[in-house]
Amino acid sequence: MNFVELVKKRFQEKSVVVVGDLVADQFLRGTISRVSREAPVFILRHDETETLAGGAANAATNIASLGAKAILIGTVGNDSSGRDLMRRLDESRVDRSRVIAIEGRATTTKVRVLAGQHYAARQQVIRIDYENQAPLDSEVSNTIRRSLEKACQNADAVIISDYHYGAADTETGRIAIEAAHRLRIPVIVDSRFRLTDFPGATTATPNQDEVEQILGADYSESDCAGLCERLGFQALLVTRGNQGMLLAEKGLAPRSLDAVGSKEPVDVTGAGDTVIAVYALGLACGLSFADSATLANHAGGIVVMKKGTASVTPDELLGSLNSGEQSAAV
Repeated sequence: MNFVELVKKRFQEKSVVVVGDLVADQFLRGTISRVSREAPVFILRHDETETLAGGAANAATNIASLGAKAILIGTVGNDSSGRDLMRRLDESRVDRSRVIAIEGRATTTKVRVLAGQHYAARQQVIRIDYENQAPLDSEVSNTIRRSLEKACQNADAVIISDYHYGAADTETGRIAIEAAHRLRIPVIVDSRFRLTDFPGATTATPNQDEVEQILGADYSESDCAGLCERLGFQALLVTRGNQGMLLAEKGLAPRSLDAVGSKEPVDVTGAGDTVIAVYALGLACGLSFADSATLANHAGGIVVMKKGTASVTPDELLGSLNSGEQSAAV
C-alpha cells in the first residue's frame, strides 16, 4: 500500500460526517503548595485550565487533523465551556456550522485535575464530570436529523458517536444508517453501552468493556462474530487496550491485531475517538476493513503516548505505518 498517497492525498479528498455527543474535555493543572489546616489534604494552586474537544468533537478533530473535511453535528450549551469548545473546533478546522448552541443548557464537561509539585510531572488525581443528561427537545432533535440528512449527501462516510447524552439517539442513528445505505457510504458506530440500538450499521468500534456488557466477561472470538452477524454489521472492531484489537468480519474468521507501540500508555483519554476517526477515513477511501483497522491501530498507538485528549497528524501516522511495514518485512 502506498501510505504517502493515502495519507497525504486521498485523506484530503474525503469528507466525513460526525453526529453525536460533544464533550468539553478540560484539564485543570495546578501545583501542590502545602497541606491544608482544615483537613489532611493537599492544597492545589491553580496554574491553568485548558479546554479540548472530547467525544464526537474529538473524532471530528482527528479527521480534520489528517487533512480530511470533518462535518460535526450536535449540540453544546451557550455557556463558557461550550464557547471554549467551539473556539477549539475553529482552531482545529472542523466544520461546526451545524453544531447548535442551546441557551440555558449546560455543556457536558469532564474536568481532569492534574497535580504535581514544582518541576515535577502533573498526574491526574481526580476527574469531575458535569453531565447533561436532560433530553433534547423535539425541535432541536429534528434540526439535528435534518442537518444529518443534508450533510450525508456529499459525505464519504458517517460516524455515529453516542456517549448517551441525547444527540445520537436511536432515531437519529436510524436516519444516519438509512441515508448511508441509500448513498452507499459506510456508517460507523461508537456507542457507550447502546451498541445493540444501532442494527444495520456498516461496522462499529466498541471497547472491551462494552462488548463484555453484551456478551459477558468470558466472551470468545466466535461470540464477537455472532454479535456482528446478529446486528447486521459487515464487521466489528473491538478495541482491547494494550491487548490490541479484534476484527470480526462477516464471512471471515476473526483476526487479532497486536497493539502498536508501548504496552504502557501515557494517557488513554479519547483514544477510541481517534480509532473510529481513522477507521472511518480508511473505509471512506475504499480500503478493506482489515486495512482500515490497521490504520486505526497505528493511530491509537500514537495518541495513547500523548498527554490529554489528543489527535494524530499525517506525519505521525506515516512514521508509524512505515515503521510497522519495515518490521513486518524483517
